[in-house]
Amino acid sequence: MDLRFYEIKNMSRSVKKGPYVDERLLKKVVGKKPENVGVIKTWVRRSQISPEMVGFTFGVYNGKTHIDVFVSEDMVGHRLGEFSPTKKFVRHGGKMQKEIELKKKEAEITAAKAAKSTVEGKK
Repeated sequence: MDLRFYEIKNMSRSVKKGPYVDERLLKKVVGKKPENVGVIKTWVRRSQISPEMVGFTFGVYNGKTHIDVFVSEDMVGHRLGEFSPTKKFVRHGGKMQKEIELKKKEAEITAAKAAKSTVEGKK
């Protein structure tokens, strides 16, 4: 049995090639200050985040709109598309889930009213 198959779980980019950073995106960032640029719109979700991009805000396209992504040091090495979800989770459940949420909302309202009445009672 060949164990090499199990060792390679994810084919990563070659070390010889280096990380993929879109050249046009890098031109918009290099030599500029984050305060002066504003939001940089991009459709290049596959581009990796380089250290030069830290502090900038990118508008990453998710297929419908541009989602603002502020780049921090922890994001270096990840892809821009990781921070702009393409699918919107609505929720699970049906009638029972709606009833549970309604009860939870009513409990929050009663708790808020009780807190408000105790604050007014102290005055």
